[in-house]
Amino acid sequence: MNIEHLVFSDAPERVGPFSHAVRARDFLFVTGQMPTLKDDPARLVDGGIEAQTRQVMENLADVLAAAGTGFDRVTFARVYLVNFQDFDRMNAVYSSYFEPGKLPARTCIGVTGLAVGASVEIDLVAAV
Repeated sequence: MNIEHLVFSDAPERVGPFSHAVRARDFLFVTGQMPTLKDDPARLVDGGIEAQTRQVMENLADVLAAAGTGFDRVTFARVYLVNFQDFDRMNAVYSSYFEPGKLPARTCIGVTGLAVGASVEIDLVAAV
């Protein structure tokens, strides 16, 4: 099976040693994105859970676009959330990036901490 490890110059700067995405057969596995500024992986976006979720989704959009796909091709999402009291506010922002009635399958996992002090991280699997 052909596996492509993808690193994009026009995607958010990476916070660690990983590919932005890996393409294997008909699927694209997108590394979890943080609510960091596109050009500064050590700096969180200002604001609460809504702003952080929006930045994560924008960072994911950049990776998807660089890989030649978009949110309409996402089949699965995994959300890591530090505070489950943020669940509804995160969901409101998250769901706005998908066409109504066409949400991907998803798991939401409560965690005790995330890189760079983030409140949310999201990774995706998309069909290509």
